[in-house]
Formats: sequence, C-alpha cells, structure tokens
Amino acid sequence: MEESNDVLLEAELALVDGSVDYTGQPAIRSKSGYWRSAWFIIGVEVAERVSYYGIQGNLISYLTGPLKQSTATAAENVNIWAGTASLLPLFGAFIADSFLGRYHTIILASLIYILGLGLLTLSAMLPSITKSKCQLDSTFIFCSQHSQVILFFISLYLVAIGQSGHKPCVQAFGADQFDEQHPKEQRARSSFFNWWYFTMIAGCTATLSILNYIQDNYSWVLGFGIPCVVMIIALTVFLLGTTTYRFNIRDNGESSFLRIGRVFIVAVRNWQKTLSSNTIEEECDGTLRRQSSEQFNFLNKALLTSKGSKDGKTCSLSEVEEAKAVLRLVPIWATTLVYGIVFAQVFTFFIKQGKSMERTIFPGFDIPPASLQSINSLAIVLVSPIYDRIFVPVTRSFTGKPSGITMLQRIGTGIFLSIFTVVVAALVEIKRLKTAQEYELVHDPNAIVPMSIWWLIPQYFLFGVSEVFTMVGLQEFFYDQVPNELRSMGLALYLSIVGVGSFLSGFLISMIENITGKDGHESWFCDNINKAHLDYFYWLLSGLSVVGFTLFIYFAKSYVYNRKGIITQG
Repeated sequence: MEESNDVLLEAELALVDGSVDYTGQPAIRSKSGYWRSAWFIIGVEVAERVSYYGIQGNLISYLTGPLKQSTATAAENVNIWAGTASLLPLFGAFIADSFLGRYHTIILASLIYILGLGLLTLSAMLPSITKSKCQLDSTFIFCSQHSQVILFFISLYLVAIGQSGHKPCVQAFGADQFDEQHPKEQRARSSFFNWWYFTMIAGCTATLSILNYIQDNYSWVLGFGIPCVVMIIALTVFLLGTTTYRFNIRDNGESSFLRIGRVFIVAVRNWQKTLSSNTIEEECDGTLRRQSSEQFNFLNKALLTSKGSKDGKTCSLSEVEEAKAVLRLVPIWATTLVYGIVFAQVFTFFIKQGKSMERTIFPGFDIPPASLQSINSLAIVLVSPIYDRIFVPVTRSFTGKPSGITMLQRIGTGIFLSIFTVVVAALVEIKRLKTAQEYELVHDPNAIVPMSIWWLIPQYFLFGVSEVFTMVGLQEFFYDQVPNELRSMGLALYLSIVGVGSFLSGFLISMIENITGKDGHESWFCDNINKAHLDYFYWLLSGLSVVGFTLFIYFAKSYVYNRKGIITQG
C-alpha cells in the first residue's frame, strides 16, 4: 500500500529536471509533457516538412521550366538554397539557446516561414518569364521577368530563414517533453526519434505526390499556395498544444557558448605552459576525476588560468570536459559530409533522370518524376517500425544495449548502404544511356527514352533505408552528445551536414562542369541529358563515399560517449 501511495505521490510531484508549465509553475508529470505533448509537436513537424519538401522536391523542375534555367545552373541553385536552408539553423539554434528559448523561436520562425511561402505564391502569379517584356510605368520601368525572378528568390530564402528557427527547435522541444531522469520517459525519448522520422515521412509520402502532380500538370500558384496554407495550420496546431508543454528553465548564468569558448581561448594562451599531474587532482573530487577523459588533453591547460587575470575567472574541469565533448563531435560531423553530398542528388539528378524516362501509367496520365521521392519515403515508412519493434529488441538481446546498437553503429550502417545507392544509380544511368543510343535519341534533348521510370525504384528505396539508420541516428547522436543547454545547436549541427553536403555537391558540379565542358566538349551535366554523363558523377560519389565511410569507422572506434556526465568509451 505504501508503494502505491509513493507512486501516486511521485506523479503529483514537480519534475526532477526542473521543467515548468506554460504558467511558469513547476510542471506536473501527470499533466504535462510525455507523448501527450510530443504528438502535438510531431504533427507540427509533419506539416512543416510537407511545406518544405513541397518546395524543394520539385524546385529543379520550376527552375528549368518556368524560369528557363539550364540543368547545371538549376542544380547549383537548388544545392545552394538547400545548403543555406540547412546551415542557417546554426544561427536559429544560437538565438533559441541564448536568447528567445525554443518555444518563442518556433513561433517567430513560423511567421517568417508563412510570409516566405505567401510571397512565393505571389511570385508564381506574376506574368510568365516567357512573356517577359519591359513596360513603361508612369514613374519607373517595370520588367516582369526581373521582378518575378527577384521576388521568387527573395521568397525562397525567406523560407530558408523561417526553417532556420523552426527545424532545430521543434525537434529539440519535442525531445524536451521527455524527462531523461525518469526511466520510462528516458526509454520513450529514444523511440521518439524513430517515430518522429516515421510520421514526418509518412505525412510527406501521403501528400507530396499529389502536390508534385498539381505543380507539374495544373498550377504552380496552387502548388506553392497549398504549402502556405499547411504552414498556417501547423502554427495553429502548435499554439493549441501550449497548455500541455513542458518548458525548460533557462539558466540565467553564463552561456554555454561563452564557457566553451573560454576553455579554447585559455588553452591556447597556456599552450607553452606545462600541466602537472596534480593539477586535475586539485581541481576535482573523486566523481569528477572519473569523468575526466584522456582525449584532447591539450584542453586541460585551460585549468591553468592565470590567477592574475582581470576577470579572475578560471575554467573548471567540468567546463573543460564540456568543451571536449563538443570537440569530439567534429570528426564525426566531417566524415558524414559525403553522405550529405549523396543526399543532395535525390532532389536534383535523380529527378532529371526520371524526367527523360517513360512515365506513362495509363493514357493521359504521366507520373511526375519528383513523385518517385515517395519511394524513398515509403522505404522509411516500412523500415522504421521494423527497426523500432523488431531490430532493436533482437539486437538488444545480444548486445545488452537499450537501443540495440550504438548511435554511431547505426549511423555507419546507413552510410554503408548509401554507397550501394550511388552504385545502383550509376548502373541504371548506364542502362538509360545505352537505351538512348539504341533508339538513336542521343541528339534529341527532349526525347523520352523507352525505359520505364520504375528502374529508379532501387536507388530511391535503398537510400530511404539508409536514412532510417543514418539520418535518425544523427538526430539522436547530436541531441544526446551536446550539453543540455545546446541541444537546439546539436540538432542544427545535424542539419548542417545536409547543408554543407549540398554546398559541396554544388561545388563539385560547378568544378566538373568547367573542367569537362571546356574547349567545346559536352560536359557531364550538359542540358541534353542523353549526351551527359551522370553515370561518371555517380561513380565519383561512390568512391568518395567509400573514403568517407572508412574515415568514419576510424573515428567512430575511438569516440568517447558522454552519458549523463559519465565519460564512456564508444
């Protein structure tokens, strides 16, 4: 009976982690957070992703269609925009973690997002670029071509700015609804990342094919307007869940950014000094001594802060270990960038391949090439529950780990699968080019090669499976391994892998275009895709992926996990 009373009492007590509810009062476990709040936030993320991928998924078709850009230029523009959209979350996360908090950052970012989507819809309403001509107005010259393009790109980058605050904060805010000090909620948080990705992709799968069809066959105005409406609904849903949310109490003390930055600065200043073996002993008790890691020992010199410094502040061992935890992420981040490059191809050259292939399902209906991204999504929808409900319990019985395999093992598995994705893409492209030659279609840039678009299913499906491992693993890894105050920044680092990967993809395309297209030769990415050599590019990516995977394994083996203040070998 006493045990029962204890359980009831615990449910009524304030949360161990010190969260508060929307009124600022200590949050009660039985009335806030957990899945009741997480489903609100997951629903918001599904709507936001529908809006984002509703733009990105078919962007190359809009650029090469209504805006009349070349294939290479359009691919570069998509990569630059996608890269910017994935890097800006670093700024959004900084604003959230240092000033506004996640909740208010999400609201502000959503409003900017809606503004960008609204202006994007307006830009599609302007006179078509094919009818561009300058008209004399009473006060100025108005050129429909220039105004449409300028407004389009301003709107596009407003969407990127909106996403910068929305994306890292929503997922971190969702994970914040689970108390990591409570055993049941701590286990549920690990499942949260799996179901987060599953529901997000499932929602996109159910809507994007329809949205892409509308854009390709009916109206770009409607195709851009629907994401705007969806985003307005997302903000409304998010606000409706306010009374159920848990809010972390922001520490009014020194910012984590300042603490970590000071460790690096002081360590550099003291690089010529000698660190005695007794320094750490003097700085910590037995518990902290056990937490001290042997990696990056040069940062231990931050403990030698000059006693005569003007501010009188010193770096504690816990601050040094905090800086080490952040520094340990750098090699993992860098070695996953090649995966980001491969990721960029799903929204560019995979679509261009499909556009030149036979897409007729039945007379009068051609499947939009961008709709094959739903195969990628379908793979995620099918494999995610299998991973969470079958793979994890089975591997747990062998390894004894709560998640079955470690986060880095999960990430590495996905990177390994991505190698086969680009190999398959190269083989399919070789087959497509041979078919074009057999039917003498090489010199016709608008020819439809008599080869079914379903040949692209394996590369889309394989990459979808790889995302279940790598993308979800990266999300959990960067959320879990950064200091608590920097978790929005941690998820922004995960997003930056896709962003930098997109920039690197754009750089590779530009460099290869200049090298292979000089002296009048057809480049690998010439506008006539039947003369291009995307197969060569895919083989290059497969080689880079092998190198990246090898380096990832090397650094992953020596990685030291930071778990609730206890340093453990990976």
